[in-house]
Amino acid sequence: MAMKMRTYGHRLRALLSNSLSKAEHQSQQLLVSPSPFHSFPTRSFASSNLSSHFESVGFIGLGNMGSRMANNLLKAGYKVTVHDVNCNVMKMYSDMGVSTKQTPLEVAEASEVVITMLPSSSHVLEVYNGPNGLLHGGSLLTPRLLIDSSTIDPQTSRKLSVSVSNCTLKDKKDNWESPLMLDAPVSGGVVAAEAGTLTFMVGGSEDAYLAAKSLLLSMGKNTIFCGGPGNGSAAKICNNLAMAVSMLGVSEALALGQSLGITATTLTKIFNSSSARCWSSDSYNPVPGVMPGVPSSRNYSGGFASKLMAKDLDLAAASAEEVGVKSPLTFLAQNIYAEICKNGHESEDCSCVFQHYYSGKAELN
Repeated sequence: MAMKMRTYGHRLRALLSNSLSKAEHQSQQLLVSPSPFHSFPTRSFASSNLSSHFESVGFIGLGNMGSRMANNLLKAGYKVTVHDVNCNVMKMYSDMGVSTKQTPLEVAEASEVVITMLPSSSHVLEVYNGPNGLLHGGSLLTPRLLIDSSTIDPQTSRKLSVSVSNCTLKDKKDNWESPLMLDAPVSGGVVAAEAGTLTFMVGGSEDAYLAAKSLLLSMGKNTIFCGGPGNGSAAKICNNLAMAVSMLGVSEALALGQSLGITATTLTKIFNSSSARCWSSDSYNPVPGVMPGVPSSRNYSGGFASKLMAKDLDLAAASAEEVGVKSPLTFLAQNIYAEICKNGHESEDCSCVFQHYYSGKAELN
């Protein structure tokens, strides 16, 4: 079986690299009632030695990120069952011999663990609570563990964690008394998802985190436990906020340098050997012609879309307002990326601010 799964994974990798485009999900008008940010209690267990032996894994959400994560699970030898609203993607997996289901509930009924990778909080709520959703079967659940790797607001993660913990397992075994949920968003983008080098920021029960760690490491190289339910989502929002601000700072400085007569290549060398060094300068440079293999070198295609950055900044701004934290850079970055999207660049990588907001120039070689 493992050899067969590896064969599927190899074939899927080639096919996905050449032809898979991001699955576009239809927005659902689902409301999340506001509530203060507070930690829900984490359910304690008589034993912290929860079994980490999982064979069947469900995966819901096969866009640019999710498809590559599912592919790595196949390569690792897991029995994977998938679902997505994009019929073409479903057919692609079915043609490769991977089990596909028409609803999230059907995925849950076939899986010990279910992973979701979806665009927004409303999509996550729909997959969990909607008609034929993961929790639609009532209080009895088949999966021991539900893992949401979407980037969503901490309130939603915490509410869903409570809903899951209030359910009962259909089959109690391996020290699992109740189903558990982890919020486990990722960092690294499409390139890391493809290479299996993602970093997972995980919130929830530490017992569940330890049980899930080997599964997560089949899709990534780092896992960081962040604390109770919702803390993984909170960590991801903070990470993307810092990344957005640093990208704007690097882009602004490089555009200014060009206007003052310094090439972006020269200024980048200075940044990367001095105090301005950061990921946006040394690993994801926004100037076309300075660094190969990054979105700026291919007309800002691929990578992390500006519309997703705008969405994450909306989450950060709402969170800052919720807890009364001063966040002037958050709101400035939010407005800049909103303008980028409004001007038709929502599908381009977030580093496109260098050209489309600061009017920076490509490096001539």
